[in-house]
Amino acid sequence: MRVTLDGLPERVTIYEVGPRDGLQNEKTVVPVADKAEFVGRLAEAGLETIETTSFVHPKWVPQLADAEELLAALPGPAASPRPVLVPNERGLDRALAHGVTEIAVFGSATESFARRNLNRTIEESLAMFAPVVERARAEGLWVRAYVSMACGDPWEGEVPIEQVVSVAGRMMDMGCSQLSLGDTIGVGTPGQVTALIEAMVEAGIGADRLAVHFHDTYGQALANTLAALRAGVTVVDASAGGIGGCPYAESATGNLATEDLVWMLHGLGIETGVDLDRLAETSRWMAGRLGRPSPSRVVQALNPKESE
Repeated sequence: MRVTLDGLPERVTIYEVGPRDGLQNEKTVVPVADKAEFVGRLAEAGLETIETTSFVHPKWVPQLADAEELLAALPGPAASPRPVLVPNERGLDRALAHGVTEIAVFGSATESFARRNLNRTIEESLAMFAPVVERARAEGLWVRAYVSMACGDPWEGEVPIEQVVSVAGRMMDMGCSQLSLGDTIGVGTPGQVTALIEAMVEAGIGADRLAVHFHDTYGQALANTLAALRAGVTVVDASAGGIGGCPYAESATGNLATEDLVWMLHGLGIETGVDLDRLAETSRWMAGRLGRPSPSRVVQALNPKESE
């Protein structure tokens, strides 16, 4: 049954991160052919934007060491946007060489995570991103900025909202088109999410330029998403089947499952363009490749025998 609520958008764009953020933290290294099929299946299910891979050094994320091979294996031109994560200018060179038209840079709201994830301070990481964004924009690329640890940090604890806003503002001032606020370890709650988005808007970063990226560590991802929608956000990151986490934050569990998100949005009468049955079938297929059941509640509910 679809029952609408006041104050919610008519349509939400789902930014699918399964092929990148999902697979990067899986112990199983998925073959290139399966990754390419995964991306294709997601597109066929109606996902409008699919973050495909990352041009990080293979030493740090060996699960994505095949980035070039994957992009070469994908049919082109892409029917859907296929952003890739780019940590530095070398990564941008690789992306440009493969005809990528959308990239993302990945910053941190805390010093502890910046050092663990990028081996740099916040200041050093921002200095690294600036020429990447400048060159990318000059080449006509669309650029997204991620700010991780936006709701809490496993080493530093609570993260002041003004600290998140400061880093986010500096990344957007570089020329990024969209900012994704990441609750990397899944500790945020709806009130905190609402206050964070309101602070972003007050700082001049409108809700129309924001996305949210929730992990479901404490079961708050859907509640936090609803709070973000009420605050005006219309782009939500999710991972098919709920796969993934963060290789540099052990307390981070899986991402918000795309199926769980779609079930909630469709129940609210919000359009997504996603075929839930085809998406769930894709997640079941990938779970088989990973050798374990999908953690998505909706996938389990639609296929109860698989969760027994």
